[in-house]
Amino acid sequence: MSEVIRILNDLDQIRTALTRSRGFEEPELSPQARAGVRRVFGEDLTAGAVVDRILERVRTEGDAGVAALTVAIDGQAPDRVEVPRTEWHAAFERIDSSLQDAMHVAAAQIEAFHRHQVRTSWFETTSEGILGQLVRPIERVGIYAPGGTAVYPSSLLMTAVPARVAGVEEVIVCSPPHQGAVSDLILAAAHVADVDRVFQIGGAQAIAAMAYGTETVPHVDKIYGPGNIFVVLAKQKLYGVAAIDALPGPTETLLVADETADPTLAAADLLAQAEHDPMASAILLTDSANLAERVADELGRQLAELERATIAGQSLKDNGLIGVVPDIVTAVELANAYAPEHLCLLTHSPWDLVPYVKHAGGLFIGEDSPEALGDYPTGPSHVMPTGGSARFFSPVHVNDFVKVINVAAANRAALKRLGPATVALARAEGLTAHARAIERRLD
Repeated sequence: MSEVIRILNDLDQIRTALTRSRGFEEPELSPQARAGVRRVFGEDLTAGAVVDRILERVRTEGDAGVAALTVAIDGQAPDRVEVPRTEWHAAFERIDSSLQDAMHVAAAQIEAFHRHQVRTSWFETTSEGILGQLVRPIERVGIYAPGGTAVYPSSLLMTAVPARVAGVEEVIVCSPPHQGAVSDLILAAAHVADVDRVFQIGGAQAIAAMAYGTETVPHVDKIYGPGNIFVVLAKQKLYGVAAIDALPGPTETLLVADETADPTLAAADLLAQAEHDPMASAILLTDSANLAERVADELGRQLAELERATIAGQSLKDNGLIGVVPDIVTAVELANAYAPEHLCLLTHSPWDLVPYVKHAGGLFIGEDSPEALGDYPTGPSHVMPTGGSARFFSPVHVNDFVKVINVAAANRAALKRLGPATVALARAEGLTAHARAIERRLD
């Protein structure tokens, strides 16, 4: 029995372990978070109640509300809310040259991949007129980039670059200052992605500022980006004031592997996911009991070498799983039911399994295509659906940044052919004025 990760051999137990509830549920706050809430608000509040107060204050007080909340939560507010573009360039120059090159490589790959997704307006002319669609980019989008204990410049690139490809007119970024300034990594990524403006605001107040707009921060039409529970709840509550990309949860990966898989690589891939967060999920489904034991042993050896061993170890203990199943097709069926953010196929003939895949945020085929590679320079956005929402959501893509306007230009022939059906349906629904609008034309 592995002490690092659960190993299950019973198929019903595996199904039960992979079953999760539908929808986003507000979690209980940790003792540390509850203490922070009491310090800032003077009473015990749920995460949802905290967010309600933050949103209302930003909505009614604008910049002053943002500043007051930042002081209360972080202890101080920056002298300037907006970070000048010159500081982005300076931050880019401060980072290592190899990292500069890596950001440019990733940005170029992301742009090239997403250019294949660009949609254009279309029109069809017939004897009855013209039908079509106008495809228009969203005018202004906002991206939240965490900047405290978690700093992900790659996520900024994975969102801002597709927005630019889609033709978005203005891209703004909000990121919390850490030790008095926005992370150089975030500013460097903003420089490479050529966003328009960057603001030193974090937490739910940043989401509120982008949704409502303040004297300094312009209101946006859609908000993207991960964050803590307060950020996620703010996005949920502000849906309708602005559109949102999704409600991101803890990251997850599911490996399907057979006896030909390298246990060293399989363990490395699981740990690459587990090191993100104690709540991350790293799962292996295999038809080989021997591989399961070897991967579990390898996890123990590799875990000791990691800088984030405590985080990864907690993730594997609480949320990790190795399931031994009767065959590989069953493994893929279980993966479809789980609908993972990342699905990795480490089998002798991985392409043979692709037709069976129904639900996943991203599919990584073969041992030379690990999810870690996809997190950075491959090209597809790594901003993917979590929590089983891959059953109905897609990764961030160009179409997330555009909207469609339907166009109809019917002529007299269309009116004569389609008018009677319109009248019949309108009268059936009790909408007499609709029917008369057509009848007057037909008369």
